[in-house]
Amino acid sequence: MKPFEFVQAKSAQEAVSFLGDEYNESKVLAGGLDLIGELKEHLIEPERLVSIGGIGDLNYIRIEGNATKIGATTTLAEIAAHPDLQKAHAAFAEAALVVGSPQIRNIGTLGGNLCQRPRCWYYRGEFFPCLRKGGAICYALSGRNYYNAILGGGPSYIVHPSDCAPALIALNAKVHLAGPDGPREMPLEDFFVLPTEILTRENKLQPNEIITEVEIPAHSLKSTYVKFRQREGFDWALSAAAVALEMDGGTCRKANIILGGVAPRPWRAKKAEEVLNGKAITEALAAEAAEASVDGAVALSDNGYKIPLTKALVKEAILKLAA
Repeated sequence: MKPFEFVQAKSAQEAVSFLGDEYNESKVLAGGLDLIGELKEHLIEPERLVSIGGIGDLNYIRIEGNATKIGATTTLAEIAAHPDLQKAHAAFAEAALVVGSPQIRNIGTLGGNLCQRPRCWYYRGEFFPCLRKGGAICYALSGRNYYNAILGGGPSYIVHPSDCAPALIALNAKVHLAGPDGPREMPLEDFFVLPTEILTRENKLQPNEIITEVEIPAHSLKSTYVKFRQREGFDWALSAAAVALEMDGGTCRKANIILGGVAPRPWRAKKAEEVLNGKAITEALAAEAAEASVDGAVALSDNGYKIPLTKALVKEAILKLAA
């Protein structure tokens, strides 16, 4: 591992200033779970690590007016255990609860979960110069692709590893950022990008910019997050579904269905939403929506199982909320 300088920022603005001075290769450190892995695998070699983990102003869960606001360094364990989140934003609390293991949730932060890098073993492998690292080949396309994308893939077939992102998008959350040009915000759904937009990154963070807060507006949505993983105690999603329904009796007025573990970004299943909107929820309708959720899916050589798995999860989530 290359030697680096470590600095502790006392505020978000100080962190931005540390990132943007004479050091060309500075990285943000919060929980550090993903970052340390990248350092050990020689994927990054920063000159400086800027720690934001000790910034108290970035660690909070509070309700202000008609919005719930969560600081970027709030841990996943705090999110999962928070009674207001469990009640009003169930999908988010459920998603935080199934990230990794208890040890990871007690260290991992919301901002880190949203910004973590792909887990594809070709990206993580030091000796594979893949597209994601600026190379010329996506090795997963013709190689081992059991975990890779069935939706939105090409030319890179990574999947986004965040559990919190699909849940928050289903709840219409927005993200607040701080950078050299001042603060800005955007819908969280717009924060993530496909490889066809930006090949070597998963989001729209600008140089020397950090996430400071996620904001969930008040809503009348019933929501849930369901996830399937190989190891129940600790693993990323093979497929996941965040479903949020605005219900009027047994009728769905508005549906948000966001998939995880199947695309390079959290994937909105628009045709599945259209199936549900304005209709009474029945098992047959849930099955129809589940079928529509994988519209356009293209399986690679080893990941065809993700198509029926995703349909089963979407149907499960819809019927859970309808009940």
